[in-house]
Amino acid sequence: MASAPTARHLLRARDLADARYFESLSVADLARAAGLSKAHFSREFARAFGEAPHQYLLTRRLERAAALLRTTDWSVARVCFAVGWESVGSFTTSFRRMFGTPPTAYRASWPPAARFARIPRCVAQSYGQPKNRTFREDGRRDAP
Repeated sequence: MASAPTARHLLRARDLADARYFESLSVADLARAAGLSKAHFSREFARAFGEAPHQYLLTRRLERAAALLRTTDWSVARVCFAVGWESVGSFTTSFRRMFGTPPTAYRASWPPAARFARIPRCVAQSYGQPKNRTFREDGRRDAP
């Protein structure tokens, strides 16, 4: 890895990418967090972590997308935008390149997300229904 001060700065940029992967971060943003020029940052980051900063950010996004596909019933488009992608098409292409299968097939290879619920479905549905209504069905007004 690089010298101690540079290594600490690179870790700061990597932590930023890990924490805010869903935002439209650029290599310039990461370099700024590290306090280095964009070119120097890119070289040092690749040397320290084995991949370019942009590739590192894309990998974090795809890993998070895979986790969401396994554990939620969100649509592929919602997962795509939740992890910071701006195009479902490029997301699907990148996802297939990394995992060897499109997002829908990846999800189908895992148990349904409902299986991860730790409470019975009937209880979840009951608690998911609204309790306080803002209108009365019988037309009467509430007493003050």
